Amino acid sequence: MYPELSIEQFLDRLASSAPEPGGGAAAALVGAVAAALVGMVANLTVGKEKFAAVEDEMRRVRDDAATLRARLLAAIDRDADAFRRVMAAYRLPRETDEQRAARREATRAALREAAEVPAEVVALCGQVGALSRIAAAQGNPQVLSDAAVAAVMAEAAAASAALNVRINLAGIGGAWSDELWAEVQAQLAALEAARAAVVQQAYGRIG
Repeated sequence: MYPELSIEQFLDRLASSAPEPGGGAAAALVGAVAAALVGMVANLTVGKEKFAAVEDEMRRVRDDAATLRARLLAAIDRDADAFRRVMAAYRLPRETDEQRAARREATRAALREAAEVPAEVVALCGQVGALSRIAAAQGNPQVLSDAAVAAVMAEAAAASAALNVRINLAGIGGAWSDELWAEVQAQLAALEAARAAVVQQAYGRIG
């Protein structure tokens, strides 16, 4: 649904009073843009004689970036769908003990899904960040700044998605929530390191 809209249409919907799409969908979109930039760097490297030594690696980077872009685009709608299910669970009746118990169970399940989707976005962005590092190191140096932009955007998208993980975990609690949040934090730390390395490399080259 949302990935098929024009950029202007999506932003109009995002800016409206509609409950979705929201920050989670926006994070997934930014991650997809980062993946597209990595793909661009790879495509401007593959097939050029002077980069023949890294041809196979950059083809892999290009293909992996395309896969990640598709998965992140799909996460835009998945995030919106998960939000709708949370809202539907909150609207369930709670007049009797049985209804309240059913509502609690439905809400917990919906919140879990609503946390899992942005957590996956964090993980996917982590992979984009890792690819941006390879693209910066081995790709066409004329587009090194684009590899750095990809790294910055991947980190920003992951940090944004992490906020949506956290807000949904707040309604669940327990060991599962703690484990998922620890995974997210580890991925954010790795992304921060990747972004710092690529940006430093870019500025060092640019002078």
